[in-house]
Amino acid sequence: MISLLRSFSWQELRHHPWRNAAAVVAVMLGVALAFSVQLINASALDEFSSAVRSVNGQPDLELRATQGSFDEAVFARVARQAQVTLASPVLEVPTLAMAGERRLPLRVVGVDALVLPSIAPALMPRPAEGSDRLALLAPGHVFLNAAARKSLGESATNVQLRVGTQWQTLNVAGQVAAGGAALAVMDIGAAQDLFERGGQLTRIDLRLAPGADRAVFIRSLRQSPGWPAGIQIAEPGDAAQRVSNLSRAYRVNLTVLALVALFTGAFLVFSVLALSVAKRAQQFALLGVLGVTPRERLRLVLAESIVLGVIGSAAGIALGTALAQFALQVLGGDLGGGYFEGVAPTLRWSTGAAVLYGALGVLAAGVGGWWPARAAQALPEAQTLKGLGSAPPRGSAHGVALLLIAAGVALALAPAVFGIPIAAYLSVGFLLVGGIAALPWLIAVLYDRLAPLFARRVLPLLAIERARRMRGTAAVAVSGVVASLSLAVALTVMVASFRDSVTRWLDVVLPADLYVRSAAGGSSTSEQAAFSPTFVQSLAQLPGVTRTGTLRTRALLLDPSRPNVTLISRSLEEHAGQSLPLLGAALPVPAGQIGIYVSEAMVELYGAEPGTVFEPLARAWSTGTAGERSTPPVFFVAGVWRDYIRQFGAITMDARDFERLSGERNVSDIALWLAPGTHTGTVEQAVRTLASRELGAGEPIEIASVGQIRATSLRIFDRSFAVTYWLQAVAIGIGLFGIAASFSAQVLARRKEFGLLAHLGFTRAQVLAIVAGEGAAWTAIGAVAGLVLGLAVSVVLVHVVNPQSFHWTMDLLVPWARLLALCAAVLAAGTVTAWLAGRAAAGHDAVMAVKEDW
Repeated sequence: MISLLRSFSWQELRHHPWRNAAAVVAVMLGVALAFSVQLINASALDEFSSAVRSVNGQPDLELRATQGSFDEAVFARVARQAQVTLASPVLEVPTLAMAGERRLPLRVVGVDALVLPSIAPALMPRPAEGSDRLALLAPGHVFLNAAARKSLGESATNVQLRVGTQWQTLNVAGQVAAGGAALAVMDIGAAQDLFERGGQLTRIDLRLAPGADRAVFIRSLRQSPGWPAGIQIAEPGDAAQRVSNLSRAYRVNLTVLALVALFTGAFLVFSVLALSVAKRAQQFALLGVLGVTPRERLRLVLAESIVLGVIGSAAGIALGTALAQFALQVLGGDLGGGYFEGVAPTLRWSTGAAVLYGALGVLAAGVGGWWPARAAQALPEAQTLKGLGSAPPRGSAHGVALLLIAAGVALALAPAVFGIPIAAYLSVGFLLVGGIAALPWLIAVLYDRLAPLFARRVLPLLAIERARRMRGTAAVAVSGVVASLSLAVALTVMVASFRDSVTRWLDVVLPADLYVRSAAGGSSTSEQAAFSPTFVQSLAQLPGVTRTGTLRTRALLLDPSRPNVTLISRSLEEHAGQSLPLLGAALPVPAGQIGIYVSEAMVELYGAEPGTVFEPLARAWSTGTAGERSTPPVFFVAGVWRDYIRQFGAITMDARDFERLSGERNVSDIALWLAPGTHTGTVEQAVRTLASRELGAGEPIEIASVGQIRATSLRIFDRSFAVTYWLQAVAIGIGLFGIAASFSAQVLARRKEFGLLAHLGFTRAQVLAIVAGEGAAWTAIGAVAGLVLGLAVSVVLVHVVNPQSFHWTMDLLVPWARLLALCAAVLAAGTVTAWLAGRAAAGHDAVMAVKEDW
């Protein structure tokens, strides 16, 4: 008997390769997308961690400035501690290097070469052949890592570095083994002199004595008299952990998005096996007569689904590996997220991840095959052998559907878990399953009211009556369309809402006509500000320029376990709401306090509520060895603004306050407002001429109009979300294939019914019209349910998943025209699909099928 069952399943899989291939492809795509995302992000994160370890070495503790640098007197103070056996001073300066006509970001690391072998051997300079072995202690010499040599040329003997507003030429004396982004190593004293950072450090690496208690040592440092408040003490792995935290929500969202294909693939497996069971219904009934139990029939169909899942998962793992390798070579490992800038990872294949995602593919196929397996188990043998069809599927209980939907709503209100919206994703799943379970009830509600309207029209009446009376069958048939269409609607609404919010956000943050940026100061890897107040005043006096505004950014490390916060110094209007996209009105700043405006992420991550004093910024601002200022600044949170760039927080203050506190007046970005009718090209040329005269011919500046910046920003946005459109198309295609498979299964089981209609005088065209009408009626239900469920899911994505993942909010925008066009296209495709599936049912075989019982 077992051999008979194996042969039965094998013949089905072997004789219908194309139909089964569709289910395999669905599982393969889902597994491949999810596995490739896992490999790409794991490889990038692992490469970044390796680069951090090679550059930072393996100290026990790191002392870092919360912003900028700190006095090197801290080094002497810490090195004298009894628990410290080794202290390594470091000065890191992000700058630019000249490579032909290009300017590349480069990080210069000043080190004490005498202590490097013990604490950071990867940074130990290795002199080139013929170079002076003491070049590492001499000024004017640098040692490049592999990334820098590749960018600047393997045979380069010198390199030009941006120092302030000038370019300095240094000799390339050798190389270092450190990986990661481009960097140059030089003696710390030479680096301090070159960049005019005399007596300044950015980091101190510490090696503690054996048996020293880290927690006690950290506490003793922080509580010691006069300890600078602007220095953070961190574990050596915190840098990699910060990037892991930074990219975690991005990685999870990409993975969930990729699993959408696997979720809809389960419905395709269901449709394929439902078709297979319907076509072999009499064979299953015959097996039952021959002694095969209903449970054995269930196991038989489940085994077929598992086989399809195993084949699809194996192919998906192979395809996912190839996709990951291609993406790492083309995209650099960040998939558009920008979290691993400067990292060129190699593929790190993971057996554990392959097994996990392969198991998910098999599980999806097994879930998809469960309902058809139950249908095969429940076949009435005698009735099926006579060709009278199988028992109609039972509709889901209303209570179960309502319970699932209620659970989905409750989960949507739950907070994130470790910064990941796990409950929100479960909410989406419960809403989808609950909505699909409620389809029979929805069919009854709609068509019980529509049926009387078609009482005098035979063909529409037959189509609607079948939908009414076979509501369970109809619900099963359109479940794939509901699942895929609802996800497509949700993604469409989410992307449209995000794009509209970004567009309106750009309107506020880009109020000027032209923007001038220093390529040295405006780079994401540099905080050098090359534009002096004199240059800004000269720009304001150019013909056609009515006024100017300035901007400068600085990185702040408020929490060692989190990524840097960005401090933005910019020219604010008298009313901050005119310059910032504030949420609500700005609060009046109390006398003697400094008003700051924080992004939404600052409220959630640091508790910077409007109307409160933000003490972490005051602590970060107080640097030096002698303790804090006599009157430390008090920062008052005057408002919250939307920021769609800096996911982990930004603080804005007026440029005048920043200059008064820091003494720094140079800026990196200048906004220009032009007089009405002024030609932007004329002003751009005047700006370049002025920059060449006052800053030097080699000064790298970038000039862009507000229209160019908007167009570039939106083009990047559309490219970043292009994958969602592809996933929508895949999901809709899978749903329509499910309709085709379901209708094929139905018409095969109803051959005698269609043959009887032919004997009663119905023409072939009329029979096809009935089938197409049923397809339209059933797909219409799927379109309505998919639209409603999609809107509900979009609310969760926009108002729950997005804020919990990225700490910013957006306004919900429903693109009704696009959604109605999508539903109309699905309705038309479902009708045509049903008509094509019914063509075989209206032929000669259907007529002859009626004679089988004569």
